[in-house]
Amino acid sequence: MHVFELPSNTVYEYIFTGKFQAPSPHWIHQESPLKDYELFVVTEGTLYISYQGEAFTVETGDFLLLPPGGIRKGVRPSDCSFYWLHFVTGQNPCPKEIPDALLLAYIVTSSKTIPVPRHGSIPNLEKVVILMKQLQDEVKNNYPACGLNAMTTSILMELYGQYYIRAQRVSSIKDVQKQLYYDIVDYIKLNVSKNLKVAEIAAHFGYNQKYLSHLFASITGTPLKQFILSIKIDAANFMLTDTNKSISQISRELGFLDNHNFTRTYKSVTGLSPSKYRNTFAKRILFDK
Repeated sequence: MHVFELPSNTVYEYIFTGKFQAPSPHWIHQESPLKDYELFVVTEGTLYISYQGEAFTVETGDFLLLPPGGIRKGVRPSDCSFYWLHFVTGQNPCPKEIPDALLLAYIVTSSKTIPVPRHGSIPNLEKVVILMKQLQDEVKNNYPACGLNAMTTSILMELYGQYYIRAQRVSSIKDVQKQLYYDIVDYIKLNVSKNLKVAEIAAHFGYNQKYLSHLFASITGTPLKQFILSIKIDAANFMLTDTNKSISQISRELGFLDNHNFTRTYKSVTGLSPSKYRNTFAKRILFDK
C-alpha cells in the first residue's frame, strides 16, 4: 500500500473543487497533467483512471489521492459520479510503500506527519461527502481564502482521522473479534434499508445479543443499537446533501416505520429537521467535462 506522508501542523492551500457526474455511460476521463494534489471521492459507479502508467479502479465509497507532477487519464468508460479537490501542501513527498498488514499500525504510530493511503475505501463516506459539499457551499458564497484552506485541510484530516480511529479500535482486539466486527459493520451497511434489530443481527451471526452489544461498546464506545442508528443517520445525511430524493423516500430507504418517525428520530440525533439540514448545503458545483 502506498502512503503519502502529508505535513502536519500546517494548513493546506485550496485550489479548486467540484462534483462530477458522467454525462453518459461512455465518458472517459480526459488526459491531462496534474500540477497539484488531487483527491477523488467516488459516490456512484466506478472510475477507471491511470496515473504515471499505473491503473486504478476507484469504486463507490473509495478515494484516490494523486500527487503533482504526472499525467492522469481515463483508461476505459466510467459511468460514475465523484467529488474532486485540488490542493497544495508546500511539500511533495514521494509515497512510501507500507505492507497492507502494517498499514493501520503505521498510521497510529506516526507522529511527525499525516499518513494518508493513496487509494482505499473510506470508512465513513458520508462524513467526507458532507465536508466536500460544505467546501463547495463556501466557494459558492465567496468565503475568504483562509476559510477555503481551512476546510480543505479539514477534509484531509477527516480522511486521516477515520483511518486513525479504525486503527485504534482494531489494534486492541483479537483477530476473531476483529473479523466479526468488520463483518457486522458490512452487514449493517448492506441492510441499512431494513428496520434492523440487534436480535436479528445476533441470530444471523450466531452470537448472543449481549455479547455483540458489549463487543461494539468496547470497540466503538457505542452499543450496537446506537451504532445501527448512527449508520442510518450518516446515510440520511449523505442522501439529503448529495441526492434529490424526497424525505419520504429517504425515510423508506432507511427502514423507518414512516416519515414522522424518521423526522423525529433524525432531529433527536442531529438537532435539525431533515429539511433544515438539506437547506444548509443546498449549493453544489457541478462539472460534466
